[in-house]
Amino acid sequence: MKRLRQLTVAIGLLTAVSAAAADQKAVAETSKELKAQTRCPVMGGKIDSTIFTDIQGQRIYHCCGGCSGKLVADPDKYFQKAAAQGVLFENIQKTCPVSGETLEARNLYTDFEGRRIYFCCEKCQSKFAENPQEYLKAMDAPAKEKPASQDHSGHDHSSRRGH
Repeated sequence: MKRLRQLTVAIGLLTAVSAAAADQKAVAETSKELKAQTRCPVMGGKIDSTIFTDIQGQRIYHCCGGCSGKLVADPDKYFQKAAAQGVLFENIQKTCPVSGETLEARNLYTDFEGRRIYFCCEKCQSKFAENPQEYLKAMDAPAKEKPASQDHSGHDHSSRRGH
């Protein structure tokens, strides 16, 4: 009986170690090294740092002035293309997309379909994950048009990372 218990424990440990190794391998295979933008996402030409579009908290550089309109007409198309290529655009966010609060620290973020989005706290990061498109659209809206869901009343930041 004692031998059976030892064998059961050993099998359990081996299973746990095996599952952890498989999880680490899956993470390593799916994570891509992100690189700074060097090419226009619309035409593929070399970027000109004086020509850009600010959209959804990101600064996207272009090769020429004609590319901005195409990007604005279908931003998801170009963000997803960049994500597939491992391109990380320059983040220009000043506020949390959920609460609207000024970002004091920039250590809590989510990479979402080619965008790096920063948050003021974990609660906002979780809310964003529930409906990212709502918050991405709100990032470009003037302050008076922000959705009512950007209420931060009663929001406790005592659990903020890095504070």
